[in-house]
Amino acid sequence: MNRKPPIPTNPPPISTRQLFGTDGVRGVANEHPMTPELALRLGRAIAYVAGRGKGRRPRVVIGKDTRLSGYMLETALSSGICAMGGHVMLTGPMPTPAVAYLTVSMRADAGVVISASHNPYRDNGIKVFGPDGFKLPDEQELEIERLMLSTELDTHNPTGSGIGTAMRIDDAKGRYVVNAKQTFPRELTLDGIRVVVDAAHGAAYKVAPAVFSELGAEVVSIGCRPNGRNINRDHGALYPQRAQQEVIDHSAHLGVTLDGDADRVILIDDAGNMIDGDQIMALYGTEMLARGELAAATVVATVMSNLGLERAIEAAGGKLVRTAVGDRYVVEEMRRGGFAFGGEQSGHLIFLDHASTGDGIVAALQVLAIMLRKGRPLSELVAGVMRRVPQILKNVTLPARKPVDQMPQLSRSIASIESQLGREGRVLVRWSGTEPKLRVMVEGPDESRIAAYATELIEQAQRDMQPRAQTNG
Repeated sequence: MNRKPPIPTNPPPISTRQLFGTDGVRGVANEHPMTPELALRLGRAIAYVAGRGKGRRPRVVIGKDTRLSGYMLETALSSGICAMGGHVMLTGPMPTPAVAYLTVSMRADAGVVISASHNPYRDNGIKVFGPDGFKLPDEQELEIERLMLSTELDTHNPTGSGIGTAMRIDDAKGRYVVNAKQTFPRELTLDGIRVVVDAAHGAAYKVAPAVFSELGAEVVSIGCRPNGRNINRDHGALYPQRAQQEVIDHSAHLGVTLDGDADRVILIDDAGNMIDGDQIMALYGTEMLARGELAAATVVATVMSNLGLERAIEAAGGKLVRTAVGDRYVVEEMRRGGFAFGGEQSGHLIFLDHASTGDGIVAALQVLAIMLRKGRPLSELVAGVMRRVPQILKNVTLPARKPVDQMPQLSRSIASIESQLGREGRVLVRWSGTEPKLRVMVEGPDESRIAAYATELIEQAQRDMQPRAQTNG
């Protein structure tokens, strides 16, 4: 009997990790670990690792989103880098993919983004890119973390001319706008296309409208007035309802809703329907398969992507490869396997021919190119591209984390449900990466049936956590 290879459900365990999560360091601004004191030590560690063996000052690009706390953390990071003799290049508010691009373009040794992505403004985060524009591998993050938490760098204090410098990249926005536009086919134009752009009052509030308008589109901008406290509030990829209404009110061809750092996108079609990452991957993947231009005929997605995406890609003659949850694991698999396209249901779309990380603006441009080449509205293009399988997601907080294979009642239920679903559905049970919360996902053709399955799995997990009765011999 042939069995499918096991599907990864969690990133590789790293027991010693204390600060870095799956997407850098993140938390409430001005509370541990997102304090200026820690940011200064992080800057010192980044400069030390980036400059090691170079024989010159390490160069580090720093970008941020529009959160109030960005000023505090930007200054602290810059101070730490300068204290180690580094040269800081500040971009101001810029999308995460723009900082990754500028890191490579400016021949920098590292790039740093100060952003908590889709989180509310009170949170903030710091993620680090290498000189190649890709997020640092786990091993380098762990080394930086070790240096931050030790006293090893406390004696590395250059003085005089050895102290570092900082400058602003005045044309950073223009550089990224040009780069984003170059991903759009030169033979096409957006003349006559009306686009609603919702930047979530975030990092792309200037560059996103500029990219589409410079390609010829008529742009209706919303969520482009940041005040430091309104990032992601009732706008953007998490709250696409306003963009949906604007698309209808302005008879727009497309709505583009970004998150706070613009590395993910949810599109709105001409009928006002929300188009998520799975649907975008199905549309782009099947189109590239038809054109014979999809590298290795493969799309990379996470275990959370709908079974309907997998079936759509396979029906078009391709293959879907799944990874653990997190865009960094999608990118790692793409690089390892020589694949060029992948993403997440949440809207992280990675086009390695154009960018080293998720880029919501670039993703929207690729969809616009398909619309123009086909001469059809997005509502028609996505209508038949994939049939979504009903999916139920439930979470439960438990007293402690325990490997699923050491939870016998839960394991038996998983096996039983998988047997009943067969090839018509999927079961995914995984722990959150940051808290003792078990996440349960069940897919299948009957929504009421899979909802009952999900409830059963949670109940069995809770039973596995109950203390066993003691017997006296």
